[in-house]
Amino acid sequence: MELLSQLTLLQWVGTGFGVVQVLLARQNNIHNYLFGIVAILISMWVLYQSKLYADILLNLYYLVMSIYGWFYWKMGKQKEETPISYSTKNEHGIAMGIVVGCFALMAYWLGQHTDSDVPYWDAVVCAFAWAGMWLMAKRKIENWIYLNISNLISIPLLMYKGLYIYAGLTAFLFIVAVSGYIKWRKILADETEGQHAKV
Repeated sequence: MELLSQLTLLQWVGTGFGVVQVLLARQNNIHNYLFGIVAILISMWVLYQSKLYADILLNLYYLVMSIYGWFYWKMGKQKEETPISYSTKNEHGIAMGIVVGCFALMAYWLGQHTDSDVPYWDAVVCAFAWAGMWLMAKRKIENWIYLNISNLISIPLLMYKGLYIYAGLTAFLFIVAVSGYIKWRKILADETEGQHAKV
């Protein structure tokens, strides 16, 4: 019972940091990564206690991509801030490759080497989120689509596991991701319009 109340408190704290992170990401604010890192570390402990092992690996990946994303957003390839852009065909291919490869690896590992009771469900959530986070780090607008596919599948999984606060957070993240996609499209359209005006 004590562990349950501790997990509930941690979920609330992690959720607070997660909400700030996603709102800053929606605003295209680089500091979203700092709040995200704290939320990730808290989530990893809660998920370990709930035996959602693919989600732990997903959060470890989020941690690495958050650090990479922070540096990439800050400096990019030309040592200057990277702008929002649409994915190229090659980047779409890589994102889909991440989905397929991650799902295959996670489904096998969870099904054969852990006591997970939801191996395929957990694996598909993980697969789309991995691809979405990679696109987010590259500042590609399609990140919101991949992340929202993961969110949609994740909500019932978290409810099934009794993690209702995280399920609520994920539903909130779904809504913010929709508005984030719209916001980023507007930013991109304004930037394109500004470039045309200069020509």
